[in-house]
Amino acid sequence: MPIPARTGVIPRSLLRENAYRSIRDAIVDGTLTPGERLHDAELAQWLGVSRTPVREALARLEEAGLIHTRPGRYTMVSPLDVRAARAAQSVTAAMHELAVREALPNLSTAELDAMRSANTRFAEALRTDDLDAATAADDEFHGVAVTASANPALRSVLEQFTPVLRRLERLRFSSLSGRTSVTLHDRIIALCEAGDVEGAAAATRENWLTLDPLLVDPAQT
Repeated sequence: MPIPARTGVIPRSLLRENAYRSIRDAIVDGTLTPGERLHDAELAQWLGVSRTPVREALARLEEAGLIHTRPGRYTMVSPLDVRAARAAQSVTAAMHELAVREALPNLSTAELDAMRSANTRFAEALRTDDLDAATAADDEFHGVAVTASANPALRSVLEQFTPVLRRLERLRFSSLSGRTSVTLHDRIIALCEAGDVEGAAAATRENWLTLDPLLVDPAQT
């Protein structure tokens, strides 16, 4: 039997998405540091792809504010920008509030249980100072409502702005206790279970505004 021509070929869209996520995550977790110069060829070699998906990924990362490019001169990881983080916080808080409003009327028992499980892992990760696990669990907790909202536009906006906040958390997380978030997560779950849309939405917004202590310009301290 003739072998299909496309068997084993990874779609270009998947290569582009994987390149984007890999570079984004390396910036967020500090592997690629603020001010570090980025080179297409080195990134392509690291990721095992051609330069095309790398360049497409870098264009998306610049839109998200994670890199800065001067055409023909350099591409570098953007310095930490507190003003951009404040803007991202406002948008992210509003989107998660909207997600809860849209999801809550149809939120199932299984989804509430998933939120509880994620918050348990979040609390344990904070207790053991495992930032990777804490971030993953926090994303999973909030992701329940985002998925249940079935709103692709909302997810797209969060995909763009959340990494800016995650990066800030990682750079300064040692100065912020996440225990308040654990308590707020429990409160959000209880309000969702009670069917209190307004209360759950307000608690969700409050949860994202707990990042305020991180959003202090060093020049002002």
